[in-house]
Amino acid sequence: MAQSNDEGILIAQHAQGKSSIQCFLRPDKANRHGLITGATGTGKTITLQTLAEGFSNLGVPVFMADIKGDLTGISQKGALTDKLGKIIKERAFDEPAFQSFPVTLWDVFGDQGHPVRATVSDLGPLLLARMLNLNETQEGVLQLVFKIADDDGLLLLDMKDLRAMCQHVGDNAATYTTEYGNISAASIGAIQRGLMQVETQGGDQFFGEPMLNIADFMQTDGSGKGVVNILAADKLMNAPRLYATFLLWMLSELFESLPEVGDLDKPKLVFFFDEAHLLFNDAPKVLIERIELVVRLVRSKGVGVFFVTQNPLDIPDSVLAQLGNRVQHALRAFTPRDQKAVKAAAETMRANPGLDVATAISELGVGEALVSLLDEKGRPALTERVFIIPPSSQIGPIAPAQRKELIDNSIVAGVYEKAVDRESAFEALKGRTQTRMAPAAPQQDSAAGAPATRTPSVRGTPAAAPEAPAAPERGVLDGLGDLLGGGTRRTRTSVGEQLFKSAASSIGREVGRQIIRGVLGSMFGGSRR
Repeated sequence: MAQSNDEGILIAQHAQGKSSIQCFLRPDKANRHGLITGATGTGKTITLQTLAEGFSNLGVPVFMADIKGDLTGISQKGALTDKLGKIIKERAFDEPAFQSFPVTLWDVFGDQGHPVRATVSDLGPLLLARMLNLNETQEGVLQLVFKIADDDGLLLLDMKDLRAMCQHVGDNAATYTTEYGNISAASIGAIQRGLMQVETQGGDQFFGEPMLNIADFMQTDGSGKGVVNILAADKLMNAPRLYATFLLWMLSELFESLPEVGDLDKPKLVFFFDEAHLLFNDAPKVLIERIELVVRLVRSKGVGVFFVTQNPLDIPDSVLAQLGNRVQHALRAFTPRDQKAVKAAAETMRANPGLDVATAISELGVGEALVSLLDEKGRPALTERVFIIPPSSQIGPIAPAQRKELIDNSIVAGVYEKAVDRESAFEALKGRTQTRMAPAAPQQDSAAGAPATRTPSVRGTPAAAPEAPAAPERGVLDGLGDLLGGGTRRTRTSVGEQLFKSAASSIGREVGRQIIRGVLGSMFGGSRR
């Protein structure tokens, strides 16, 4: 029922006698981003569906994550139920012009929609470190792994590529330390454990090819309606870091791939970031700065971003300052933190002389909200207490058969279903290992099969030539005599041995032993301590 006209998308209204308050979201201000907040069960999902319908009617594609599975109903025509009829009558709404909207379903795991993949290299070490929950030192080592792979021309496409590369760097850490810096085995181990954890959560299905072409999100149907892209996120929410990292990667892709367009009459795409608190929980400063940069600059790429969360305190101030359009559903002030959140939410919305915003936030009913949208000059309008317009499509999830029909008839059907595993770092490193090991076997066989080249034992193995007499067994003093005598041991005492014996007799037995120890130490490279 979200109406679109010259003023924009009608998302909420409130009848007051013969007149009514209406809140329109201006399409040319949608890329100034927005914030939708409220406690569980206060109507955020209906607000998302109403906004998505309004943008689709304007020909603007939409992306949103479906946390509970409720948003898929936008693909089906709505109907006037008893509950909906009662709400329409109580709130003086016009009856909706029921209709359906074009929808493309996506799923990281490929079960409830088309698979969504990214390569490890495209995700990059910063986002990957966030996903793996690495500390600063471990993140530095991960960056070295990426750098070494780039320098060696090794492609990091899927999870096994990264695991093989980490093992290679760890095994050859001493070789890389001088050029790249210290690489500790503990950090490599932490990265490998993190990768294993992501794999057990099914995250390995996200990495690989064919990689998502972000242009496939920006489609319209034959009637000019914008396609609503819905990501099945019920299973993905079991791995919250993977979910948050995945959505941030898509937002970064939009920022990096789209050209500068400035201010448009309507955005190229509107991106709804549901459960946004997962993105900022324990996020390092460098990541917060990255998010702030993307949100601030993606506006000029024609993309509007709406963060959806329960509490406005979940969003850092540096990001919150970029969000001009506000829809605030009810917050319950049951705890001191809740009371602080209510106060913060009231202070961030434009004051209305006829409305106590802080009090109203706690009194709002289901489907009711405080709304402040940007006007034609980009200024926040006065905050109004209004009711969200009900959607004209089906409220609630669709049946499995309807989901399958949407997937089979999608414009991207068959494009992403089959994974591609081309030669990359894993295969290259495996080939290097086999190449190094291959020559070793023939050398060992040759050595084992050539007894004629064996070296005689120290104890006096007979020489190979029959005419050479066997050398008599020799002791340590015999070698000492050779050293001092300058030749091969003879049957008679050499001059050197005579001199040595004479010296030993004159100096004394004890001193002679010390001299022998010193000479032996110099011969065998050791020293007595």
